Amino acid sequence: MNEDRKTWMATLAVAEPAALEAAVAALGALPGFTWLRRPEVGGVMVPGRMGGTGAPFNLGEITVTRCALKLESGEVGHAYVQGRDKAHAERAALMDALMQTGRAGDVRRLVLAPLDVARKQARQARAARAAATKVEFFTLVRGEDA
Repeated sequence: MNEDRKTWMATLAVAEPAALEAAVAALGALPGFTWLRRPEVGGVMVPGRMGGTGAPFNLGEITVTRCALKLESGEVGHAYVQGRDKAHAERAALMDALMQTGRAGDVRRLVLAPLDVARKQARQARAARAAATKVEFFTLVRGEDA
């Protein structure tokens, strides 16, 4: 899988479901498809590492929904999204498939770009809330302590 596809699939997977639904609606008519794998809910073990470099360990399980579909024109779309939202997985898989067609420019402009902007704004808002709680400590060195 190329890096570009990894990027758009990640954007679709982490998008807010309501934002993805609105963005997909902006595309207008969507092509027909057949299911290769209907949306199904399951669990995935999440690995972790101490300090990011230590020995791996199993952090715990998360719930994911996955699906795969094939457009009438033959392109295949896949999706894995965190949680139990089957409609989110379906929309993400459909956008993945459409990104492999001649409509890729429209999908990038009307779906992926707005979702990426929303994700960056949410990240900045979260960082601003965290920064507001930051406490800075300092010490003064007194002459007799030297």
